[in-house]
Amino acid sequence: MQASVATLLIVAFMAANLPFLTSRLAGVLPVANKHFGWRLLEMAVLFLLVGLFARFLEAKQMPVQQQHWQFYVTTVALFVVFAFPGFVYQMFWKKRSH
Repeated sequence: MQASVATLLIVAFMAANLPFLTSRLAGVLPVANKHFGWRLLEMAVLFLLVGLFARFLEAKQMPVQQQHWQFYVTTVALFVVFAFPGFVYQMFWKKRSH
């Protein structure tokens, strides 16, 4: 069980930072100027994919527990905190070509 939790945390950290570390849309489609709105949309999609992965991992080990809104608010906040290094890199450290 500890290995799946560690795997989930690593995948969540990588997924939260992916929109800020690449200028490609969804990591595949090249975009000339990727706006912050696209990055937020990518984060939302990746959050849902990580949630599905977490549900899959939980279902493999035990019955899936029912969650309430507090759980989802907490996981969104954790995902945003995970995205902070990528945000700082993209918005403050990366050299912009004008």
